[in-house]
Amino acid sequence: MTDYEGQPVMAVPSEGLVTLTHVMYGMHAFSALMGILGPAFIVTAFLTGWPSIIAVIINYVKRSEVRHTYLDSHFRWQIRTFWFAVLWVVVMGLLIMTFLGIPLAIVLGVVIGIWVLYRIIRGWITLLDRKAMPI
Repeated sequence: MTDYEGQPVMAVPSEGLVTLTHVMYGMHAFSALMGILGPAFIVTAFLTGWPSIIAVIINYVKRSEVRHTYLDSHFRWQIRTFWFAVLWVVVMGLLIMTFLGIPLAIVLGVVIGIWVLYRIIRGWITLLDRKAMPI
């Protein structure tokens, strides 16, 4: 659907879906916070914490309901954050298998954790402004 200038027209999401998206950012943030406060890396707590896993499942289940709204970009943002973090943790695991790769894996774990925090914070702030995430 486009307007008279050829720009895509976004449907307005229901307040319930907006609230759900806030809750999912909160769930991701809670998992990451457990990594900051606990003995785990931020990224491993983010990926293995039940709140994040539940949030990603909700992302997939509710994805069709947010199509053509600005929330679609937030769902995509959260899903990509999760799966790219999984990819980088696999790389960390491969590095840990080599003695020389252990220090690099530790540094990578910290950097990925900071990246996860950045993605959660940036996404949530953009959602508060009721704007779409960049593609």
